[in-house]
Amino acid sequence: MRFTLLSRVPVPFLSTALLKFKSVPPSTRVYRMAAAPSSAAVRDAAPSASSVIDFLSICHRLKTTKRTGWVRKDVKNPESIADHMYRMGLMALIASDVPGVDRNKCIKMAIVHDIAEAIVGDITPMDGISKSEKNQREQAALDHMCEVLGGGSTAKEIAELWMEYEANSSPEAKFVKDLDKVEMILQALEYEDEQGKDLDEFFQSTAGKFQTETGKAWASEIVSRRKNK
Repeated sequence: MRFTLLSRVPVPFLSTALLKFKSVPPSTRVYRMAAAPSSAAVRDAAPSASSVIDFLSICHRLKTTKRTGWVRKDVKNPESIADHMYRMGLMALIASDVPGVDRNKCIKMAIVHDIAEAIVGDITPMDGISKSEKNQREQAALDHMCEVLGGGSTAKEIAELWMEYEANSSPEAKFVKDLDKVEMILQALEYEDEQGKDLDEFFQSTAGKFQTETGKAWASEIVSRRKNK
């Protein structure tokens, strides 16, 4: 999550060694990829059951890590990172077709766009960490997770989707970036209605930053409902 959302837990620099610790059992962490034959058939093989469970165990943290912007605002029972990613996936699923935009790719991108936060947490400008260092930490986390998954075609797809999103380099990335903002302000509106919070800063942080017509329309509807409540 971007803008003003931040984990309270300090995020130390994650070296390759640190990325390995606690993430998965030591039996088959990252050595499969290094030891695997280089043939295309092996590279493209489905991840093993062991790799899948190791990978999903890391992703469990997405379900348990709360979105820190809400924590900082003392929101009761705030959503997790996984909650946010799930509703973004639904948004991509129900959005109207847009010429030149691959819906299935958008759904996948929404599912993986914050996946590195399972390891590094929610790094934001309020951490005092530079954008380049943030990217370095998240890239290292992503690389580790892909290695755990076995380094084949599935891991490659996850990595490519994540990097495309980060670079804002495709119509799908621009659309999903908008979904990220829309989901955040919709959640902010819901917390304001349910708990009487003033979460205006989240609306201010996204104002004028939507890149797609769908994003602009959905955000306008949310803002309109907020003004008329």
